[in-house]
Amino acid sequence: MSDAPKTRPKVPEGKSRYLTTTQMAANEKGYVGYKTTWESFQKEVPYKTPKKP
Repeated sequence: MSDAPKTRPKVPEGKSRYLTTTQMAANEKGYVGYKTTWESFQKEVPYKTPKKP
């Protein structure tokens, strides 16, 4: 058990329809974080002022 690796294995990038998860590098304490990138699933339309009656 003392020969266990001290680093986490590299995790492949996770992809789904609206988000992508990537593994970040470990910090000095050994914590490995994950970055989540969201794709927008709504279209933005520029606002137009309504006509005056």
